[in-house]
Amino acid sequence: MYIVGFSGVHEYNLATPWFIATETHVQTTSVSAQDSEPHDIFFKPDGTKMYIVGNNGNEVNEYNLSTAWDSSTISASSVFSVSSQDTTPLGIHFKPDGTKMYIVGGTDIDINEYNLSTAWDITSASYGQNFSVSAQELNPKAVFFKPDGTKMYVIGSTGDVIDEYALSTAWDISTASFSLSSISVSGLESDPQGLFFHPDGDIVYVTGANDNVTVQYSLGTASTITLPSSIENPPTAATPYDAKVIYDFFTMDGGTTVTLIGEEIV
Repeated sequence: MYIVGFSGVHEYNLATPWFIATETHVQTTSVSAQDSEPHDIFFKPDGTKMYIVGNNGNEVNEYNLSTAWDSSTISASSVFSVSSQDTTPLGIHFKPDGTKMYIVGGTDIDINEYNLSTAWDITSASYGQNFSVSAQELNPKAVFFKPDGTKMYVIGSTGDVIDEYALSTAWDISTASFSLSSISVSGLESDPQGLFFHPDGDIVYVTGANDNVTVQYSLGTASTITLPSSIENPPTAATPYDAKVIYDFFTMDGGTTVTLIGEEIV
């Protein structure tokens, strides 16, 4: 796991994959030579490139890693200014094939889309279009896309929620429409800064600047259970994702008629 802050890139090992409670800090690597106010970080899927968007230079810095996923082996490669689009760039995300880059603009309160003629080479980036998120969030901090590009998620420090958008044309933000706001993080972090989803979409991670924490949330629809038609008094409580439920039944006729007399979600 990697978290960027003003002191640098913090690298952690997770003893249990995707479970942040098992993290141990490995190292911190400074990127101050390129930008003293780094705000967000993104890695190429094979771990050989790292990208950081910074507010001091209003730019994206690209780094090569001589050893994949080892942040201590980074070397600055290229820089791309986004100041013509926004002077407060805060979040960054790439299309999985490296041909599109998205930057959160804090000044204009929007998402800016760039096309890369050479995949993963930010020097080949050209501005394409933007999408305003001001109707939902006045202080957007991070953006994340579903791997197929049909959904976009934005988190910010005004609403302290994750806003979800549907894209009728994958990866084309001009086709985005607001779907819903979900997962309020205000109870655990009042200044959310970073956003990341597990590849399956069943876990989301939020980093925050106020309490300096990373929060892990489990996602998913409520579980359903189909009981035999002989059951009387069916369950009433929806089972949360990843939860267990205990049912108590009672019968006096050998199972011809069975009554549910208790349910407990644990």
